Amino acid sequence: MLRAAYQQRTWTLPADAVVRHGTAEDAARVLHGLTFTVLTGAGISTDSGIPDYRSPDSPPRNPMTFQQFVADEAFRRHYWARNHVGWQHVRRTRPNGGHLALAALEDRGIVRGVITQNVDLLHEQAGSRKVIDLHGRSDRVVCLTCRRVISRAHLAERLSALNPHFLDEVLDGVRTVTDIEVAPDADAVVEQTAHFRPAPCEFCGGVLKPEIVYFGEAVPRERVERAFAMVDDAGALLVAGTSLTVMSGLRFVRHAAKAGMPVVIVNRGETRGDPLATVKVEADVTETLTALAGALAR
Repeated sequence: MLRAAYQQRTWTLPADAVVRHGTAEDAARVLHGLTFTVLTGAGISTDSGIPDYRSPDSPPRNPMTFQQFVADEAFRRHYWARNHVGWQHVRRTRPNGGHLALAALEDRGIVRGVITQNVDLLHEQAGSRKVIDLHGRSDRVVCLTCRRVISRAHLAERLSALNPHFLDEVLDGVRTVTDIEVAPDADAVVEQTAHFRPAPCEFCGGVLKPEIVYFGEAVPRERVERAFAMVDDAGALLVAGTSLTVMSGLRFVRHAAKAGMPVVIVNRGETRGDPLATVKVEADVTETLTALAGALAR
């Protein structure tokens, strides 16, 4: 009954409802009475201890591309060495208030589902059930030859066996792995990696790759189509913690706006979707989502 009641409102809002620089209260006013799909990016996970890529305080990053990874063994060695360190941190992270707020709204039938550009699985840990991991998952690894999939935890055991002293060397003089800069895809800032031994596929000897979408790699079509369908199934789109720099996320904002749906964006710093926003809230993501969930639950 609750979900049916939320679907009764139409999408298109009057022009005077547009608030380019708004508050959580403005966002709640626009979303009240609607079901909505949520698109999230790295900014929603910063309060869980995972730095994002493009917030005003983020250092410049140069992520490895898919082409570099598949073409050069040295690049793969460098990647897996850094990832082996970063995995120790990312696997211990826990959902924050923003993740929990969205899971609570899904429980109430208000959030239709989450499309996330993150690979950290924190939405699932928070209790969200309808999640599309647009860019893949950090907990799985795929062989590029035989296509077998193994768990990242299992690979961590193999990498530790192949490189028994590597973590001790990296952490020498550092209190914990959390003191090392780690990117959203578990890429840790480690310079000395030439002696690291990556693990081949234990079934065919092929090259192992995290089951995530690299820069320069296409998101699987079936996953994109499911995401568009999730947007179409709702009455509005809420964007949280992403600058929408890459088209893989921006296309859903353009799609929703073209359909006449309200678009609410919550992000510290400007985004490529700002001109399409009904409300843009430039504030802390966790704080805003928590306030928004409280307002919509009343």
